[in-house]
Amino acid sequence: MTSPAPDALPGTDQPLDAEGFAEYGDAIRRAMNGVLDGKPEAVDTALTVLLAEGHLLIEDVPGVGKTVLARALARCIAGSVSRIQFTPDLLPADITGVSVFRQQQGVFEFTPGPVFAHIVIGDEINRASPKTQSALLECMEEGQVTVDGRTHRLEAPFLVVATQNPVEMEGTYPLPEAQRDRFMARISIGYPDAESEQRMLRDREHGSPLDRLDPIVDVAGLRRMIATEREVYVSPAVEAYAVAIVQSTRDDTALRLGASPRSTLQLVRAARARAALDGRDFVVPDDIDALATTVLAHRMILVPRAQHPDGRPVRSVEEVVERIVAATPVPVPQAPRA
Repeated sequence: MTSPAPDALPGTDQPLDAEGFAEYGDAIRRAMNGVLDGKPEAVDTALTVLLAEGHLLIEDVPGVGKTVLARALARCIAGSVSRIQFTPDLLPADITGVSVFRQQQGVFEFTPGPVFAHIVIGDEINRASPKTQSALLECMEEGQVTVDGRTHRLEAPFLVVATQNPVEMEGTYPLPEAQRDRFMARISIGYPDAESEQRMLRDREHGSPLDRLDPIVDVAGLRRMIATEREVYVSPAVEAYAVAIVQSTRDDTALRLGASPRSTLQLVRAARARAALDGRDFVVPDDIDALATTVLAHRMILVPRAQHPDGRPVRSVEEVVERIVAATPVPVPQAPRA
């Protein structure tokens, strides 16, 4: 049994014009860059994933701003936001919600969990057990939650921004392949340069910049931005280019697990969002190239003692993706349809 979706009917969200889209996009970028010093690439990727209706995994060492980035993105949207601190004793019902028996009425009433929000921040997701992590699978892929045989729709837009620490292994449960594949992109923020770190000290002397961050776009405006991104044209040649890159990962001898068909869909969606943020209504091969590593690398597994075709040892999955992209013939860009 499925409860009706609370969001607007399909087709009611009209795309923005180019000027309106650029105004919102630039304002969100400026606001987030004011909070996360010296990391414009991470900010752009987070915004791209939001507009492409994906989910973002931020993987890095402690203290570099993983949660700050997630909270800054959430602050820019005037929608509902929830935060889940993942711990080993967290249960699936703590995320999705639970049916509570109301004795006076003699009925079970569903109490929604924190996943019922437009933006869900999952902090240290790899500290929860695999059973609890799996509670997000249906939410992230299908935009719904099933509890006691009843399906409850999540209101669109819906974005999960999860963080994890890849260094500290004690008391953690690595995300399984099926869970990682639900994330459209994985990013690492990295340490700031000296100038940015010094500026951070001054900016935080009298409080956190997050406290001064006001919403820039409401849910209706965000839906219109997403509708604009959906209108971006992808030529058959660029589609074939994306497919060729993904299929090459499945045949590469350095990889035990290549990218899934889901990754092809998400790569093209992310490319649409990137093109729209750059002020274009069509995707070019450069959009695919720029996003390939971020979208594909976290879905792959290297074989033991992996080597490149020339015999060099493979140090990371990212190296393999970059090599595949460089070796894939680039199509001639085509103009949008008339």
